[in-house]
Order: sequence, then structure tokens, then C-alpha cells
Amino acid sequence: MTDASTWLTLITSLPGQNTAARVRVWRALKASGAAALRDGVYLLPRTLQNETVFREQVQEIEAAGGTAYVAEYHPLDGREQGGDLKRFFDRTSEYADLLHRLDAFKRELVSASEVEARRAIAVLRREFAAVMETDFFPGPSRAQVEQALADAEAALNARFSPDEPHAAVGALRRHAPTDYQGKTWATRAHLWIDRVASAWLIRRFIDPQGRFLWLKDVTRRPENVIGFDFDGAEFSHVGTRVTFEVLAFSFGLENDPAIARLGGMAHYLDVGGVPVPEAAGFAAIMAGARAQAVDDDELLAEISKTLDYLYTAYSEDQPAPHA
Repeated sequence: MTDASTWLTLITSLPGQNTAARVRVWRALKASGAAALRDGVYLLPRTLQNETVFREQVQEIEAAGGTAYVAEYHPLDGREQGGDLKRFFDRTSEYADLLHRLDAFKRELVSASEVEARRAIAVLRREFAAVMETDFFPGPSRAQVEQALADAEAALNARFSPDEPHAAVGALRRHAPTDYQGKTWATRAHLWIDRVASAWLIRRFIDPQGRFLWLKDVTRRPENVIGFDFDGAEFSHVGTRVTFEVLAFSFGLENDPAIARLGGMAHYLDVGGVPVPEAAGFAAIMAGARAQAVDDDELLAEISKTLDYLYTAYSEDQPAPHA
């Protein structure tokens, strides 16, 4: 939760004729969650991120021929600390709107197609993440929507993926990739997020020559296959980890920052938790690819390209090592 004892103000003046710059600044400040105290005066709780937001707008305004200043504000009489200014950042109405739409989503789920439903939940996830980003003083409303979103996702998976595995209890153990070469890996057919990400991880980092078997009935799987992401599989949910995260840990890949970020995305899309910015877009791509792919082999090939791109982008985001 953000400290409410110190605030930042942005005081601006832009030439009236520069409409384009005025609109850009307004949009950026609105996206940041800044409160407009009056025309040209904006307020945010003091954090490093919010200070960066204001200083970026100073540069934008000055480049457009205006003037802008960032000032620190300390309440003198204590009223603002009690909520006089915090009221400008009350997100209750935004959370109430999301609750209403989540209720509607669950009512309409019985007649929606999978592509429509997954597209709709992706939008709701993205909008919830956007509200949380500017919710500097979270309260019960945020937790209520978080639970409602988890319930909606559970309802969606219950309809379209009713055989999702249950989390096992126990400690994970390490495995040597050399013991898992040229194997046949089996999981449930009609791939979704955790299964397709896990299959990509296996093929790229664990067993490049491995084969995949997509099971319509996991109780009838052949002998000598390595199961993943179903109850009773060698690799599946354990504790709070989804299958992708279990595989990453089991084969010593969890310290790769890019794999960890992909694991966070798979976790969020599979069981909820901390929102991931790319999650909604990836889920939409996955839903579209699954609707068009002729089978799970083609689906894995298509989605592997996206996961390769994300892995490369995440790897390049890492700071260079010191010489």
C-alpha cells in the first residue's frame, strides 16, 4: 500500500493552440491514475514510478513550448493523511463496474463459444490489471474483484477444460535432462496454456527430439510415456506451482529469468494470481490459434513461435553483466 503522507504535484501550462500535445499529456496522466485538482494541476502519491511519470510529462510539455514543474507536497494539518486527498484515488466505482461485468460473463458463459469466452475474460483480466496499476490505496473492493475474476476463470475452465489437474502435495526433486532424451511425452488433448507452454519447454530445453502424444483419455495412456499436466502424471501441478513451473524447477531451468517470466504468465492464465501484462494478449493468440489449428501438433508448432519470441524478448530485457 502506498504511503499517503507525501504527495507529488505537477503544475503545467501549455499553449492553447497546441491541442495535440495537450491531448497526449492528458492521456498519459489519465493512464497513470493522476488526479486533476484543477486545470493544469495534477496529484499523485509520491513513489519513484510516479515521479518518473511526472518528469516525463515535464519533458513532453517543455518540448511543446509549455512550462511544467514537479513539486513535493507535505500536508500541514494532517487532514489529507486522513483521506482528504486519498478520495481522489478511490477506485471503488471501477471495481464495481468490473464486478457487474464479471457477473454478466458468468451468466453468458453457458451459451458463449470458447473463443468468445476466452477473449472476454482476457479483456476483463487486462482491465482489472489496469485498475490495480492505479489503485494506490487498495481496499476490500480490489480483493472482491480478484476473487470474482478467479471464480469466473474457474467457471470458464470447468466448462472448456473440465479435466484440469489438482495440485499434489509434496516436495519437488531434480531430474537430469540426459535421462529424458528421445522420450514420448503425453498430456491431455486439446491443448491450452499450461500444456502448450510445457510442451514448448520440453521440446526447446529438455528433450529436443522428444515426441508428443495427445490423450483423449488419460486413463488409457500407453506404458513408457512420460505424462504431464494431468492427475497422476509424472509432472503436473504441485503445491502452488503449475506444470510449466514444475518442469522448469525439476530440470534446473527456474533461474533463467526469461523462463521465470513465462512461468509467471502460464501460472496467471492457468490458476490466477499476480497479473502479467502480456497474459491477455497471449491468451487471445492462443484462443485464435486453437480455433484455426487442425490438430494439437499444428497448434504447438504455431504457439511455439510466439513463445520463442517472448523468450527472446524477455532474455533481452535482462541487464548486461558487468565486465
